[in-house]
Amino acid sequence: MSDIARRVLTATLALVAGAAVCTPQAQASPPGEKDVTAVLFEWDYRSVAKECTTALGPAGYGYVQVSPPQEHVQGPQWWTSYQPVGYRIAGRLGDRAAFTTMVAACHTAGVKVVVDAVVNHMAAGSGTGTGGTPYTKYDYPGTYQRQDMDDCTTVVSDYRDRGNVQNCELVGLADLDTGEEHVRARIAAYLEDLLGLGVDGFRIDAAKHIPAQDLAAIKSRLSRPDVHWKQETIFGAGEAVQPEEYLGTGDVQEFRYARDLKRVLLGERLAYLKNHGEGWGYLPGGKASVFVDNHDTERGGDTLNYKDGAAYTLANVFMLAWPYGSPDIHSGYEFSDRDAGPPRGGAVGACWQDGWKCQHAWPEIRSMVAFRNAVRGTAVTDWWDNGYQTIAFGRGSKGYAVINHEAYAVTRTFQTSLAAGDYCDVQSGRRVTVAGDGRFTATVAANTALALHVGARVCA
Repeated sequence: MSDIARRVLTATLALVAGAAVCTPQAQASPPGEKDVTAVLFEWDYRSVAKECTTALGPAGYGYVQVSPPQEHVQGPQWWTSYQPVGYRIAGRLGDRAAFTTMVAACHTAGVKVVVDAVVNHMAAGSGTGTGGTPYTKYDYPGTYQRQDMDDCTTVVSDYRDRGNVQNCELVGLADLDTGEEHVRARIAAYLEDLLGLGVDGFRIDAAKHIPAQDLAAIKSRLSRPDVHWKQETIFGAGEAVQPEEYLGTGDVQEFRYARDLKRVLLGERLAYLKNHGEGWGYLPGGKASVFVDNHDTERGGDTLNYKDGAAYTLANVFMLAWPYGSPDIHSGYEFSDRDAGPPRGGAVGACWQDGWKCQHAWPEIRSMVAFRNAVRGTAVTDWWDNGYQTIAFGRGSKGYAVINHEAYAVTRTFQTSLAAGDYCDVQSGRRVTVAGDGRFTATVAANTALALHVGARVCA
């Protein structure tokens, strides 16, 4: 879990060039060339398997991230998934058989699987886990006992004190002593078991509460020490533990990226995004995992979320068009109660029903996954902005995007590095013709975007 204390918590494009309305053909990229992750938060494993087959694979998603697959405390709240009782796959979202079937289905669809791994702590309180295991705090039969926990039993309270952050208890949850060889071996065995089931990577929950050297030691024990590895280390100015410490073992989630996008989209100017990334003091782009929101931040309010309308949609479009970091697309469910668990216990009958938001399938977002795959490896070119809320930029000769966050339509002739010919605007499904000098003229409606790329030359 991240800092759980912080947890307890369409648009129409009018184009001058090309009047024919059409739908871009979907093309999935081969595995290994895709860096976008759909984070299907609290989806059960049967539903994830179906979504990989019918939506994620065809859209070109490289990864799907699933919620923690381990036995946990009982209860309807979402955060019960982040209070482990043991490492058996026996949680609300499915058993070992369902998980294994899901991994196979996603692989068949060309989608790799990332697991949200909760290895910093165990559950508080006492009771019986979702798999039938009785437990009390500090005693988890078959997994850990009191001697496996850190000596500090007070709640983490001072983020300026490294020992307090990494040795004490996150909101009272039993903190594992990851400096002990037995604990490292037990965590590694859990991750190794998941690798044996075909898992392709891990998101390490609450990583800042685990010393970087302990995570490195755990990862070194795996049969695949080069496995995809991203770590939740929330940046905090003046804090003792900083995200840069974790770059040696894998990617690090860059929370500043999402926080700044909210500030820009809701109160500043898109024109400021011209050097978004390292130019803003962020982590190196090749090691940064980025997002517009996640399950914590959408509830805490420090980032945009689905309730922010066009600002949220355009932020995701920008993230997928911009070359910094590897993007996560959060896909969750409606909530008014911040603690509310998933509708129907995680079973997704259909997108946009029963409260499931399915952001990964929103046309404006889904279409940009193929855009990102098509422009992979290219730098930003041909930047233009109006000084305020409309920006446009190319990705070399492979793509071009326009984002209009003004309250009015913007008409302009845009200069690109694209080859001459017809393209399908994947945001609207309309044909756009690029002239021999790389220019095209378009009217982009208020709070919408336009996106052209070499993989969508013809509208179907």
